[in-house]
Amino acid sequence: SKYRFTTSKKNGQTIRNGEILATLEAPVRCILSGERIAVNFLQHLSGIATLTHKYVGILKNTHCVLLDTRKTAPGYRMLEKAAVRHGGGSNHRMGLFDGVMIKDNHIAATGSITKAVKQVRKKIPPTIKIEVETTNLKQVHQALDAGADIIMFDNMSVEAMTQAVKLVNHAALTEASGGINLGTLRAIAETGVDFISTGAITHSAQAVDVSLEMVTK
Repeated sequence: SKYRFTTSKKNGQTIRNGEILATLEAPVRCILSGERIAVNFLQHLSGIATLTHKYVGILKNTHCVLLDTRKTAPGYRMLEKAAVRHGGGSNHRMGLFDGVMIKDNHIAATGSITKAVKQVRKKIPPTIKIEVETTNLKQVHQALDAGADIIMFDNMSVEAMTQAVKLVNHAALTEASGGINLGTLRAIAETGVDFISTGAITHSAQAVDVSLEMVTK
């Protein structure tokens, strides 16, 4: 065969500068025509896995799980979410079909958290979870009373999230989002939230420096 592709590393494996990831044997024309797109994919997705790994490392020895978001590049969602998993993170919903998120605009459109949750419950299968985005303790109370499965604390202070976690008291799962970065991550996790979600690990990950070096026989 003219073509042979051999991997030297596995997905999620730590690599050092200068190590070989894979070897491709193919006609020169094929290699040069596909080089850029192949390296682009590898650099971008490896960058996501690498940044995710940094976030997960900061969460070590807490019970908090790092989640991604739907803030992904068009056409890349499945690949970017796979990269998050390889970096040690977990996936939030893939789309609107596998989880309900009631956000501020939905609350405004229906008139209240209670009405929004009630209307959604009538439309979805019992296996689908409903998550409600809240920005203050009053809304947390309302989400609890409405029977939300997951309550998100959106852009709340660490102090407010600590109070909110105590208020929920395991009656629902809790998630922190907004203002998440490597500097704030640990303090937010220590409030006791079950999940931390951030779009940064997909939309702001720096590409890893990968190159294709050609050797001719």
